[in-house]
Amino acid sequence: MTADERIEQAQLLYERAVFGGDSSALASADRNLDAVEADLALTRGKVIHARFLEERVEDARELELFEHAVELYGRLGDVRGEGEAVFWVGAFHQVVRDDAGAAVPAFDRALDLATRAGDRLTTSYVLRHLGFADHMAGRLDEARARFEESTRLRRELGFLPGVAANLVGLAYLAAQQERRDDASALLKEATELAERTDSQGVLRWVAGAREELSLP
Repeated sequence: MTADERIEQAQLLYERAVFGGDSSALASADRNLDAVEADLALTRGKVIHARFLEERVEDARELELFEHAVELYGRLGDVRGEGEAVFWVGAFHQVVRDDAGAAVPAFDRALDLATRAGDRLTTSYVLRHLGFADHMAGRLDEARARFEESTRLRRELGFLPGVAANLVGLAYLAAQQERRDDASALLKEATELAERTDSQGVLRWVAGAREELSLP
């Protein structure tokens, strides 16, 4: 159900409890509202995260919102939602606080939940960020494998901006492994995909990678 439908259903359940004398309806009303609240907390947290990427100023509400979403999805037994929210807890620790020690266990848990739920999109995000963690730790082969599997999932899903973003990461790895021809080819494909999908942010990442790696 959509958020509006869940709220409408909760209103009907409230009326059933008050006017119909069916107090058991309140538990269902709570579940509907918890689902809306979880989705809202997760999405608001993502918006704050996007603002951090632009301004590089931490907002403590981001972690609070993601952790609240984890709690609500867990209470609802929503494994897919819980996995996505746990991933974002990890992303906060990795990206905002540069704390791999807190991020990686969250990613591992998110990967388990997303796999159980068959959520390939969240799985692709987790693998991407585990790839970043491996890269930062100097485990280049492991990082490449994570990025390549994430990219494979994103191609299957038709998530082309996400494919382009991953190709930039793979280009950095290729350059670090002295595979400069591969790095150039990866950035070329990333550019083509980003232009096709009007992914201006990814195009900026490509330009930054070309400059940093001294590639044409």
